Amino acid sequence: MLEQICQLAREAGDAIMQVYNGAAPLDVSHKSDDSPVTAADIAAHEVILAGLKKLTPDLPVLSEEDPPAWEVRQHWQRYWLVDPLDGTKEFIKRNGEFTVNIALIEAGKPVMGVVYAPVLGVMYSAADGKAWKEEGGQREQIHVRDARPPLVVVSRSHGDDDEMKEYLKQLGEHQTVATGSSLKFCLVAEGKAQLYPRFGPTNIWDTGAGHAVAMAAGAHVHDWQGKTLDYAPRESFLNPGFRVSLF
Repeated sequence: MLEQICQLAREAGDAIMQVYNGAAPLDVSHKSDDSPVTAADIAAHEVILAGLKKLTPDLPVLSEEDPPAWEVRQHWQRYWLVDPLDGTKEFIKRNGEFTVNIALIEAGKPVMGVVYAPVLGVMYSAADGKAWKEEGGQREQIHVRDARPPLVVVSRSHGDDDEMKEYLKQLGEHQTVATGSSLKFCLVAEGKAQLYPRFGPTNIWDTGAGHAVAMAAGAHVHDWQGKTLDYAPRESFLNPGFRVSLF
């Protein structure tokens, strides 16, 4: 099924690019938490929802653009977790660092994940404990890679808080690179970066697919108490702070 999910992510990416390239209006609005939403978010959501209903009609879907009420999802054991356009701020800035995220959650764990960056033409995917990167028609298996000093990847839009500055100060010798969306998980997964710390707020749809890819490539995705991020249904969609690391 992984290849079908990759194809679905490509189709969602095509819908996003219609807006990105100006063939359809941007239509920026804001949600109650002041986060932006565009016509591209909605178009990608509709493509993914229709595709998943065809592929797996009995599996429920939790998408950022239409999250079901707690009463509906509280007993879900297996479901799709979707962010149709992760990195809307990067999309609006037109820097290409946004992704389509689709993850399959089973018993609280992301067992399959697809992260597709349509502008970059890069697809990351994971299933059965293996992770891959596809670019320019070439597909290769990816693994984490240790390096000294470590390269730390930070959020382009959320990287300047005091906790992060203090953490990096304590870390010792390192280099940093900033990027948007779930690509941060993928840089660790493919061995280009060694650490992605996150203190600011994220929602489960921001992390599910990237978590699947990073974990399948050999990384650990832990909160700051050392517990693996968990996607079992709970009332809040917010994640705790976390780090993606080799150890």
